[in-house]
Amino acid sequence: MIWDFVERLVKDIQNEPWAKRCEDGPFWEYLASSLQNVVLPVFLNETTDRVEKIIEIDPDLPEPEILTRVTHYMVMFLRALSASVRIYDPNTGQMLSYGSFPFEEAVRPTFIPLENTIAGDVVKTQQTHLVPNILKEDRYSDKDVVRRKGAHSLMAVPFAIPRFFPRERDTVGVIQIYYPENDREFPPLDIQMAEIMARRLSYVIARKKILALYRIKEKKEAIDRKIFQKIGSREGIKMKEVFNEVIPEIADIINLQSCALFSVSADQEQVVLEAGYPDTTGFHGIGKSFPVRDEPAFALILGRETPPEESPFEVITPSYVLIVDPQRSEKISPNLKRFAGNHNINSILYIPLGVGGEITHFMTFDALDFRQGYSEWEIEIFLFLGRELVQAQRLEQLDDTLHDFKNPAIATAGFARRLKTLLQQENALAENPTIRKYLDILVEETSRLQEMALSLQHVGQEQVVDLNEIVEKRFEINQEAIKEMLKANVRLKEEPGPGRLPVRCQPLYLERILDNLLNNATKAIPLQGGDLAVRTYAADNWACAEITNSGQIAEEDRLRLLEGGGRGRGFYITQRLVRLIKGQLEVKVGSNSTTMIVRVPLAA
Repeated sequence: MIWDFVERLVKDIQNEPWAKRCEDGPFWEYLASSLQNVVLPVFLNETTDRVEKIIEIDPDLPEPEILTRVTHYMVMFLRALSASVRIYDPNTGQMLSYGSFPFEEAVRPTFIPLENTIAGDVVKTQQTHLVPNILKEDRYSDKDVVRRKGAHSLMAVPFAIPRFFPRERDTVGVIQIYYPENDREFPPLDIQMAEIMARRLSYVIARKKILALYRIKEKKEAIDRKIFQKIGSREGIKMKEVFNEVIPEIADIINLQSCALFSVSADQEQVVLEAGYPDTTGFHGIGKSFPVRDEPAFALILGRETPPEESPFEVITPSYVLIVDPQRSEKISPNLKRFAGNHNINSILYIPLGVGGEITHFMTFDALDFRQGYSEWEIEIFLFLGRELVQAQRLEQLDDTLHDFKNPAIATAGFARRLKTLLQQENALAENPTIRKYLDILVEETSRLQEMALSLQHVGQEQVVDLNEIVEKRFEINQEAIKEMLKANVRLKEEPGPGRLPVRCQPLYLERILDNLLNNATKAIPLQGGDLAVRTYAADNWACAEITNSGQIAEEDRLRLLEGGGRGRGFYITQRLVRLIKGQLEVKVGSNSTTMIVRVPLAA
């Protein structure tokens, strides 16, 4: 193979005009031998070495540092003067400075326009652009900089990092390689090598993304596990304890001094401090209300104030607001400046939290570090943590309500039984059957309330139960709910699996899972009617329950449900209950149907 390539190369050289003067014979044989045994091995070894150096860059490094190292290797290999990287920022529609060699980020413009620039044209066309003379190029506006650097020619090479998710954008950018020569001719080999090295850069960033995804998964699982350990405790959920459990999970991301969770009033005029870390005097006054107008950063994160022009003291994005320097930022009130100074807080991160574009909560992270920014995966962790804490805070409120609900529920049931006893003694029930009927209902329903109240704090022990029996019972109860909901033309179908389907779990958890799924499926049936079917069966080592209803959900909604982002609490709670019983939850969409599948490990 290599010898065929060498032969073709020699023949191409022989066809050059200057080669006509060379006689056939030993010279060409010597040339072919030298190319095969000396020139090509050295070239390939050097090329492979440079490319492998790019591939072996540590993906744990920050992206700007990775890009700086790549430009270093390219400058050395291509004998260039310098190189720089710009990445297209879809949020601003501009080209963002993102690394250079030699390092010059402090003096380079942060943004340049996409239109009428070399970098912008390379990104739009994804083709390499050559500029033999920068001073004659109208698309390069800052000619004083290149004069000062002694750069006169330029090769601009595109690179792209494919997206990992359907809703994600491809990352596109340009590497600009500067040379000292004026009116430079660019050898095709230089261009090809620059493009190869740019493609290897995409590989390094892809590795970084994969590593980040793995770490995101680990962090989410750790946060989820600790929060639900607290939720499942007999003492009920307490936000103070939740914060103390989960905040150490982000210690390797941010050198944290304190953080807090705020809720936002419906009119967005007030925010309330719901929980904070550390829970000590001098940091947080839980339950305290603050007017939004008193803190410019609050108005900024809530979208009530137009973002200011570019400032070195704030970083404002759709996902977060970062106060880089609290003491010099105009978006920090004098009170907060004093607080930051007293506690050595050198940067403040604000993360908005909400549903459907409406911000209902936000979190603040006060760092000891002078942070200039956060990576996408770090922000995703903070967003996930914030959402989980919001849910935990709501569960804390629910826990408090349920605690207070227990006493009146028990008292009401007791008084109903005593009332029935008194009326029986006076023979009023025999004389008036309507009173007897209503009183029987009152006793039954208050007794049920009493049982529910007493069971709230006692989930029960794991035991082996038959999935077939539980599904049959919950489906029967749901039939009564359909009547109460006045659902018309609902066709019911039940298909139990053969024999027993033994599973080991807390029965209350399994019942709640099925009740939630049946309730959601019933509500999702179109107004004109449709089908509601349940089926149980065994598959591999799983006991499975399928709930199918007429009506279809969009793929985006299906993915959101599986991520726990659907509207309402039912699916959110169901997901976590499924995890607690070590099960799995799947959503399938048919041509005009939606199927929820719950899988629980079969008991031995």
